[in-house]
Amino acid sequence: MLNLKNFIALCCLSAQIQFGFAQLTIKVTSIPNNTPAGSTIYAVGTFNNWAPADPTKKLTLNSDGTYSITLTPPVGQVKMKFTRGSWPTVEGDVNGNFLPDRVFNYTGSPTTLTLSILSWEDQGSGTGGGSTAASNVQLLDDNFYIPQLNRTRRIWLYLPPDYYTSTKHYPVLYMHDAQNLFDESTSFSGEWEVDETLNELHQAGNFGCIVVGIENGEAYRLDEYSPWINPSYGGGQGDEYTEFIANTLKPHIDANFRTLPGRLTTGIMGSSMGGLISMYALSERQDVFSKAGIFSPAFWFADQNSANHVATHPKQGEARTYFLAGGDEPQYVEDDMNDVADAMLAAGFGVNEIYFTVPTDGQHSEWFWAREFKDAYLWLFAGVSDTESLGNANLSTVELFPNPAGNTLRFTGFPTAKPMSVRIFNPNGMLYRDTTTVKANEALSISDLPKGVYFVKVEVPGMGSNLLKFVKQ
Repeated sequence: MLNLKNFIALCCLSAQIQFGFAQLTIKVTSIPNNTPAGSTIYAVGTFNNWAPADPTKKLTLNSDGTYSITLTPPVGQVKMKFTRGSWPTVEGDVNGNFLPDRVFNYTGSPTTLTLSILSWEDQGSGTGGGSTAASNVQLLDDNFYIPQLNRTRRIWLYLPPDYYTSTKHYPVLYMHDAQNLFDESTSFSGEWEVDETLNELHQAGNFGCIVVGIENGEAYRLDEYSPWINPSYGGGQGDEYTEFIANTLKPHIDANFRTLPGRLTTGIMGSSMGGLISMYALSERQDVFSKAGIFSPAFWFADQNSANHVATHPKQGEARTYFLAGGDEPQYVEDDMNDVADAMLAAGFGVNEIYFTVPTDGQHSEWFWAREFKDAYLWLFAGVSDTESLGNANLSTVELFPNPAGNTLRFTGFPTAKPMSVRIFNPNGMLYRDTTTVKANEALSISDLPKGVYFVKVEVPGMGSNLLKFVKQ
């Protein structure tokens, strides 16, 4: 017989099962300026059969001006949009045009998504009408957290025109100073027209590329874009910023979008200080990046540190680096680029892995970088196709970096978001490490291993295994 005490306990357990699991909190930090006063905002999607005015899916207006709602969707892929109560009032892109469904992979763990609504289709652009961003550019997050620096940043995302009509997986290019990449209205002195250029190339048959734009931190820009301190201007946070891209942002992009995650299909690009940090990232994290666009780099900021860093980080795999400066820039810009290019050769990179160009009319300006972006992109990503399609995923793309290794070992080229089990043997079959679990780009300590040659067996259930070899120095 069920007494009152047991009944209450059962109810509490039921509540824990119902409310303690499968909670997805959605927080909207900004809405268009032209949102009609008193509007009610609804979340619609696969969790409510796309009902545009579901009274149980109203967002709550919080005291700080944000909106939020907590959902309990099934585990798996969640698709959704926001409306003001009807399909004519559905959210749009930055220009007020059609916005594809928002897609998230929900794991079942308590999760909070921070989003922004860019426009309403019935109201047009909510940015004041000056946006020049293409319809396939979206704001990924207004406040993407940077744990390495304990601050947040706005992240932009360009998806190829055929992203939602194909099953392709794409290479990814990470770019700095995102304010200047896609939109004239957010730029400081003109935009790079990255979206227009890539859309035109797609029309001409180019395979396509995802671009992740990271806005600069304004007051933090110089600090984040150099790992070395300039006594007059700052710096010193470039290592943490690079680790953010490699260890936090990239895993998020790979987990939520159809990417080609290997180093051979991952690039980084920037201008001025963005060129400096891009060169550092390519050299420092060869396990993640194999392509870098170095436009009008501010290597002067770090004196000879950039060249010395490159020279002391031997080549670990195939790479491509595109150096660009303008003839109307100070001569030291070209001279410093030459020093870094020579350092690449000293580090073991080949002449065919370096492209060096100084157009005579080029200036330290967005119009110049916008003009040259097309050629740089085509050279950096020449020959890239869907060779790592996750539809036929296996572990043959996994690589070890660095090799020879010191006290840490990294794994790159994961064709999956799942962690791998790792076992390390010596040539005689002696097992030194058993079933260590690692994630993509995660550093594995091998400081306890004696110097010598080792074999690593990596394995993921359902995807097979791969046997790799490395040398511990």
